[in-house]
Amino acid sequence: MMFDIKDRVAVITGGYGVLGSSMARCLARQGARVVILGRRAEKGEALVEELKALGVEACFGKADVLNKSEVEEVCSAVVNRWGRVDILINAAGGNIAGATIAPGQTVLDMDIEAYQQVLELNLKGTVVPTLVFGAQMARQKKGSVINISSMTAQSVVTRVVGYSSAKAGIDNFTKWVAVEFAKKFGEGIRVNAIAPGFFLTEQNRTLMTLPDGSYSERAREVIRATPFGRLGKPEELNGAVVFLASDDSCFMTGTVLPVDGGFSIFSGV
Repeated sequence: MMFDIKDRVAVITGGYGVLGSSMARCLARQGARVVILGRRAEKGEALVEELKALGVEACFGKADVLNKSEVEEVCSAVVNRWGRVDILINAAGGNIAGATIAPGQTVLDMDIEAYQQVLELNLKGTVVPTLVFGAQMARQKKGSVINISSMTAQSVVTRVVGYSSAKAGIDNFTKWVAVEFAKKFGEGIRVNAIAPGFFLTEQNRTLMTLPDGSYSERAREVIRATPFGRLGKPEELNGAVVFLASDDSCFMTGTVLPVDGGFSIFSGV
């Protein structure tokens, strides 16, 4: 059976977000055991109950992805329960207004503290779980890490300077750790990333929509630059996630896989 992840143990940081929760539901439908890791217990536990209703094992681990000791506690609990960690999806992240250049501003007006916060949430928030769960994968000699990149890492998308910097860092970290893990621990541990195109999420809703819910001019510009002529749907990331999580991608590491409706290849003409 291709793309088989049945009974694999999958940890998803930020797994109750728009994209992360879609991935969690998909992995559960494929028979994986799913761990939702995050700070918001109410949202995490609600999603876990939804996943259990699909007939799979699932649990919530309360941790801040920036706090290594908290993430280590969740890792220990997962290993005590299921004996291993097969898949890590680093879906925690987001943007904040202060690290975004508002209309009428320039980069010279940027709040540097907000910029640092966005770097920490997205980049450090990927590094810490990768180190913690990667250590368990090193002991197992097997595992798949899937990071979440962005179109903003590959080409300039105006206004989102902090988010762009962080995602570019994730691209580099993905490639660097892919080599490090392969060289030090063998070919069983793979590190890849998916680079979503433009999807409507809670983090970008104020940029992409107007108060009445219609698309903003920025969203319309994105759609014009996307050959498919629309925004992505969360579930359209799931095929790439399952592929990278499964052994059918066993000769892939350090890859950043676009799922973008053609945005990254289109010149605009």
